[in-house]
Amino acid sequence: MKSKYSLPKDGGLNLNAVPRDIIHRYEKIPTSIYKSEYEGVKYVADQIVKMIKDYEQRNQSDEFSGAPDPFVLGLTTGRTPLGLYRELVNRYEKGEISFRNVAVFSLDEFYPISAQEVQSRNFRIHEDFLNHIDIQPENVHLPDGTVPIGKVSEYCASYDKAIRRIHLMIIGVGEQGQVGFNEPGSYAKSRTRLVQLSYNSRKIQSGAFGGLEKTPSMAITLGLSTVARAEKIILMAWGEEKADVIQNVVEGEVTDQIPATHLQSHPNIEVVIDENAAQQLTCEQTPWLVGTCDWTPKFIRKAVVWLCGVVNKPILKLTYDDYIENSLGDLLEKSGCTYDKINIDVFNDLQHTITGWPGGKPNVDDSTRPAPSMPYPKRVVIFSPHPDDDVISMGGTFHRLVQQGHDVHVAYETSGNVAVYDDVVLQNIDTARELGYGDRFDEIEHIIATKRKGEPEPRALLDLKGAIRRAEARAACRTLGLNDRTNAHFLNLPFYETGGIKKGELTEKDINIIVELLRKVKPHQIYLAGDLSDPHGTHRVCAEAVLAALEVVDADDWVKDCHIWLYRGAWQEWDLGMVDMAVPLSPDEMIKKRHAIYRHLSQKDIMPFPGADKREFWQRAEERTQNTARMYDKLGMAEYQAIEVFVKMR
Repeated sequence: MKSKYSLPKDGGLNLNAVPRDIIHRYEKIPTSIYKSEYEGVKYVADQIVKMIKDYEQRNQSDEFSGAPDPFVLGLTTGRTPLGLYRELVNRYEKGEISFRNVAVFSLDEFYPISAQEVQSRNFRIHEDFLNHIDIQPENVHLPDGTVPIGKVSEYCASYDKAIRRIHLMIIGVGEQGQVGFNEPGSYAKSRTRLVQLSYNSRKIQSGAFGGLEKTPSMAITLGLSTVARAEKIILMAWGEEKADVIQNVVEGEVTDQIPATHLQSHPNIEVVIDENAAQQLTCEQTPWLVGTCDWTPKFIRKAVVWLCGVVNKPILKLTYDDYIENSLGDLLEKSGCTYDKINIDVFNDLQHTITGWPGGKPNVDDSTRPAPSMPYPKRVVIFSPHPDDDVISMGGTFHRLVQQGHDVHVAYETSGNVAVYDDVVLQNIDTARELGYGDRFDEIEHIIATKRKGEPEPRALLDLKGAIRRAEARAACRTLGLNDRTNAHFLNLPFYETGGIKKGELTEKDINIIVELLRKVKPHQIYLAGDLSDPHGTHRVCAEAVLAALEVVDADDWVKDCHIWLYRGAWQEWDLGMVDMAVPLSPDEMIKKRHAIYRHLSQKDIMPFPGADKREFWQRAEERTQNTARMYDKLGMAEYQAIEVFVKMR
């Protein structure tokens, strides 16, 4: 399904007034930025199809004896190419391209691992791509993760030698600049070899393997010099989680600690990214350093907030020299305002984002408030991708809405069942036994003992894990004063229910479940997880599902009075230049929010998928919102304990 999620853009670089060379002058690798992953994927697919067809036409026109050598395509694995593979399969099924005379070399493979294990790169690239096209088996070259350890070096050398020529290499990039499994510290002349995986890389992969202890500690990978043999390289990256590394790879210095930077010297390389992955590039983050801009009020706020950070001053203390010396003379010239007028306007603009009434305060002038005063009370739906994102991300605002009398509903889009450890299930079953509600301990223990590595979990076990998370979510709702029997909705969207880490495709069945809820509640406000990371991650897929459902109900009468507010997850926060509503939390509300998060006991202390951040969810949530409050304070606003912030989508 095509992406429907993108943030509203307001102002920015005036592309028509700035030559392309100027826009990209900070880039050491030519970079193409697309609005969404889907748009970027179409471009890369166009390049692949064109190069294959051009190669075939050249061979047909040349005089030669025998069959021509195949076009050689280097392929990456992981999540980055998933959208590209779907697009290429779609074009093959439409008859637009054939892969009969294409050979592929894959970038990497875990070691040791067999091709039959679902976590293997070999299995995944077949499942996601090769099984669906007409490529000849003899043209498929993938690293073998079963080679005996004593023969691995010899095998890697032969694999490297077999790659005499790569016409086009498609790669992604890891969050530390990895290309394949070339970890930080890899040198530019490295070739195909067995490598030791870093703790961070294993931690990232551990979700697919069911724990760090089950995750391979080694991998076979093409070396950087092997990748650089390609006549053309396209490096793709999607999502905000790649923004920092893309900035380093595209604009930073060459260093072994960020292996992908070595590719800056390649004569024919292009970086293709979406707007989210481009956030830290100069042309996106600070476009006034690049050229003239379209200075809308919100874009002016973004620039002024940045300037405050550069000169370490609150808004109302900025001077004319601060603007001039930091490349914001264009703002003064184009806006036609004096610097002190801009200071006051931005201060008032940011001040007006702050409200203690996220649902609107009744019977007041709402002309400068984020939410309209009427109707009151409002019907509200908070969409939570997992059964704890609501309280982690906006628990204080959730509580405020309930306490201020609004008709609040929370919709848990997925069961979150795969994020419950087996021993947590046994503990809950043991508790039920001790309370006299039946003894199923031995039965469940047997189901757990007979699980097979790499296969979906048994449905009976998944159902128990889903039940545990539903009970925790209802307890959190009660903590915040919500009627959990009438106003907590568990949607259990089908795309999630695969029993494994890899999820299914979003379908009409998922969307119709949300449509039914929306038409039942007819909300005036919708709160939605607006994460910008992995386009194939659960949060993003859930956002796409809600937006697709809103397209279905768009003609309904209630929709014209409905506003969508985007919140962030546990790891990231909105840039203050984007914020439309800021809800301050008192110390007591912080404690109430913490207690609601505590109700999710299966996710406390032993989170299955915590990422690189070792803090518990309640710690991440509190430190994030307290930091936002400090940022408002530094800009000259009132001092608060914590602040939850939101961006208005419409």
